[in-house]
Amino acid sequence: MNRLTPKLLDAVRHESVEGKVAPSLERRRLRAYALMLLTDATLFNACFALAALLWEGRWAEPRAMLAAQAMLPVYFTIALYNGSYGLKALGSWVFGSRQALTALVISAALINFLGFYTKSNGDFSRAVVTLGMVFTAVLLVAGRRLMAMVIAHRWGGRVSNRLVIDDGGSGFPFEGAERISAAEYNLDPSSHDPFMLDRLGKLLRNQDQVVVSCPRERRQDWAFLLKSAGVYGEIVSEPAHELGAVGVHRYDALDRTTLVVSTGPLGLRARILKRGFDVAVAGSALIALSPLLLVVALLIKLEDGGPVLFVQRRLGRGNQFFDMFKFRSMREEKLDHNGERSASRDDDRVTRIGAFIRRTSIDELPQIINVLKGDMSIVGPRPHALGSRANNKYFWDIDRKYWQRHCLKPGLTGLAQVRGHRGATAVEKDLTDRLQSDLEYIAGWSLRRDIGIVFRTAMVLRHENAF
Repeated sequence: MNRLTPKLLDAVRHESVEGKVAPSLERRRLRAYALMLLTDATLFNACFALAALLWEGRWAEPRAMLAAQAMLPVYFTIALYNGSYGLKALGSWVFGSRQALTALVISAALINFLGFYTKSNGDFSRAVVTLGMVFTAVLLVAGRRLMAMVIAHRWGGRVSNRLVIDDGGSGFPFEGAERISAAEYNLDPSSHDPFMLDRLGKLLRNQDQVVVSCPRERRQDWAFLLKSAGVYGEIVSEPAHELGAVGVHRYDALDRTTLVVSTGPLGLRARILKRGFDVAVAGSALIALSPLLLVVALLIKLEDGGPVLFVQRRLGRGNQFFDMFKFRSMREEKLDHNGERSASRDDDRVTRIGAFIRRTSIDELPQIINVLKGDMSIVGPRPHALGSRANNKYFWDIDRKYWQRHCLKPGLTGLAQVRGHRGATAVEKDLTDRLQSDLEYIAGWSLRRDIGIVFRTAMVLRHENAF
């Protein structure tokens, strides 16, 4: 059993990896995608307007603009699906140009096919449409080339973060990737040490691609950790079925093959939807509940003069630590920062106001701030304290899949909670029931399900195990 000793805690404090955390490029890429979309829409309209001017002698002739407006949504639909506005298109202007031109040709063919069957082809000037398409094609390519020059100048040509972890495997000279040694950071893939996993989580933060080179006997452990971290991860070479590989990636220039063992639970669109939902709900809740929050804070302060908030280190996304906020419900001198003792009915540590806010789940409301900070989500697996145990075993000792529940941000509420799996974990089944629900939620995430869980949470705010 792992012991979270003061000596280990002190060692971790001196083993900070914050300086190695990669900068986030996702917002930068989103701005680039938005700029490309806006620029392409502008180019479409300008090119057809110019074509009308040259052929018809009239700028933005209505029939020419109607053709542009009919073709543009079809073009965007195809371009969004074929990767014209994807990461690979940002990294290679040649690829981006090819995909954009493909979308342009297909959209023109579809509009022409529709016009043929609706007998509306005669409404458009073939010469103007052809000229408009030629001008658009030229400027689409020029726009991609210009974007590549801007990326090279402003971003140093870097559009993604790539990391190679060397754990004693064959060399992997991945150009443009950061490289770290597993031994240097004391990374052991077979370990259940949460402090080691926190270090690894920080190293993997904001990484778009992680490649691990390790001996055969350590590949399965690394595959498990990459899945748990929720990153796109690859392991150099072999055996696919044991690692649960989801794809194979061959690097011809390096004469190496990797197995894709994890891709992260949510794609870009899903992450944007989930974060938008979190900010909208948390922001609205903070405004609507502010009178209640102020009253509860005042009552806690008046009861014994102690701090209003209880801040506890919890396990978050990528198995990284974060500070979670709660209203303090226990006596200041009896606070349990590691969570080694679960609360129980008639717990002598709980204050009078604390008993009420625990029964009604009001003590959890300050986590709205964690949601707005980005540490948590409205819905997700509930975060646990480091010392949490069931049957006198740490949760990860009961089932190693426990670490995989942290590939998503923890939630203020979750599927396990609305199913009634909450409160103290006296026996191992209390943990495994929650774990099963958490992994089910991760595998089947949808925005509709998040909304449903939020509504169902209102029905279980008071619960027989809430004390």
